[in-house]
Amino acid sequence: MKSENIFLLFGASLLAISLSCIAIASPDKERAAAASAHAWLMLVDEGRYPESWEAAASYFKTAIAKKDWEKAPNAARRPLGRLISRELKSTAYTSSLPGAPDGEYVVIQYTTSFENKKSGIETITPMLESDGVWRVSGYFIR
Repeated sequence: MKSENIFLLFGASLLAISLSCIAIASPDKERAAAASAHAWLMLVDEGRYPESWEAAASYFKTAIAKKDWEKAPNAARRPLGRLISRELKSTAYTSSLPGAPDGEYVVIQYTTSFENKKSGIETITPMLESDGVWRVSGYFIR
């Protein structure tokens, strides 16, 4: 076998091993991020907006002041009425998002039903912070 063929075979093997490690690591990261997102959403669902701001990622806190955040979800969610159901639609691990610093993120979408909006999509994006904790960096309802 020629040396370049051995190199290609070795390189392909390393790539396969690397991809299998990523595939194994990503579900764990997605589960941890989803657990963090769920806990944070419970705060928002209960109207505990100051606590949800405190529990959010530093990136979130620099994007919106606490006093502004305390008003924002109330204004956005009050017209929708009470939460009826929330079902996980998708999770996607990524290392970059438009307009955000590179890092580790999981974009999570839920199909959500509210009293006055039967079919909505909630998107929540936890990020892995330097202390190893997943915290919410973004949230919106469509």
